[in-house]
Amino acid sequence: MLRDFTPHVVGVNRLSNSRGDKMGATTVAIERDEDEVIASTQKRGEGGAWRVLDMAKKHRSRVSWAFRSRFSSLMAIFVTAAIILVVSTATRGGNGALREAIEVFPVRDLGKEKACDLFNGRWVYESSTRPLYSERSCRFMSDQSACEKFGRKNLKYQGWRWQPHGCNLPSFNATNLLERLRGKRLAYVGDSLNRNQWISMVCLLDSLIPDHLKSVETTGSLSSFKAKEYNASIEFYWSPLLVESNSDDPVHHRIPDRIIRAQSIEKHGKHWMGADILVFNSYLWWRRNKMKVLWGSFEDKGGIYKEIDILRSYEMALRTWAEWLEFHVDTQKTRLFFMSISPTHFWGDEWGIDSSQNCYNETEPIAKEGYWGRGSDRRMMQLVESTIEGLTKRGVNVQILNITQLSEYRKDGHPSIFRKQWESVTEEQLANPSSYADCIHWCLPGVPDVWNELLYTYILFG
Repeated sequence: MLRDFTPHVVGVNRLSNSRGDKMGATTVAIERDEDEVIASTQKRGEGGAWRVLDMAKKHRSRVSWAFRSRFSSLMAIFVTAAIILVVSTATRGGNGALREAIEVFPVRDLGKEKACDLFNGRWVYESSTRPLYSERSCRFMSDQSACEKFGRKNLKYQGWRWQPHGCNLPSFNATNLLERLRGKRLAYVGDSLNRNQWISMVCLLDSLIPDHLKSVETTGSLSSFKAKEYNASIEFYWSPLLVESNSDDPVHHRIPDRIIRAQSIEKHGKHWMGADILVFNSYLWWRRNKMKVLWGSFEDKGGIYKEIDILRSYEMALRTWAEWLEFHVDTQKTRLFFMSISPTHFWGDEWGIDSSQNCYNETEPIAKEGYWGRGSDRRMMQLVESTIEGLTKRGVNVQILNITQLSEYRKDGHPSIFRKQWESVTEEQLANPSSYADCIHWCLPGVPDVWNELLYTYILFG
């Protein structure tokens, strides 16, 4: 749940953001009680209004009701004018551009506060404001996500906007985010889905920053985008299982016999230390029945190995991660987020086509509200939730960004065959494109941009 504030007026600047445009707009939130407006109006009116009251008292035998009526009218005019002034100020920028007035959570419903669930809603096609950037213009686009570059012709997947039920997402404003990140580190930690989201964020910010004031550097598992003017760093750290594993090499990690050191995380954690915002994920690499757990080190020939049920091994790793956060993170400085499951779309029978088909050739979202694919394990989500609840009780707050349901609808958003193929495609595969379709990762611009819009909302308004 987000911080519990209830604005009477929230103004969010939303400028036209057609393809290739720079995203610049200033988000303003105005929280002001009507009592403060009235008090301010009364104070300004002391020189005249209160003299009218004195006169009314002196002559109340003849005209008290008249003056009271006039004074009430006068004060009503003052209050109305003041409120109009506040709203006008909130909805117009310094350049005179009209701002879109929207309500951000929580909202008022018949006098009762009701929090908006940003993760429950529908996808709306809106090509006038989407995509938020151009695939071709982003200097740091990954070949794993550049679907247009690798031959995808239907680009409708770029035009969908997430619309929560009962409220709106604030428009993403790159300038505002960079100002919030001035002198800070935002770090994504996890697997290739988190890298997918990191690249999305880099592309969302890229067009705003001149070439000589930005760079990307990669050293081992750590990749860092630098916005030099803001002294800001947006980083990605490869750690697909959170704890130490034999899959930690950022390039050579396709190892069938996967092993974790469930009680060891320092190897990774030292690279996250001191970050101002940490965004974790870990799910995809746990999708198997059992995980081999090592007691000892990978260099120690006398280490003890044991195959453990995947839920139990996942729970062990989460406990180690939680303990690291509890003892190594300054909760007064660092904000913590955990991304929920990024779903896959491997089984076409789930949305009404042949079971041998998958996301290949899909061009529309799933319309059925509440759709849930069998690739998303609710039990694993519950383990994350219970781990985070335990952290909360110990004074460490981690916000779950529940992107699973909204991403479940987007069977059309995956690269499918339209990405760089790291291995040669066989004739048999060419004859059956579904057999080598990537239904795990996401095209950019696309779904991960919405994940970052949600993250942006929490960073700026949460």
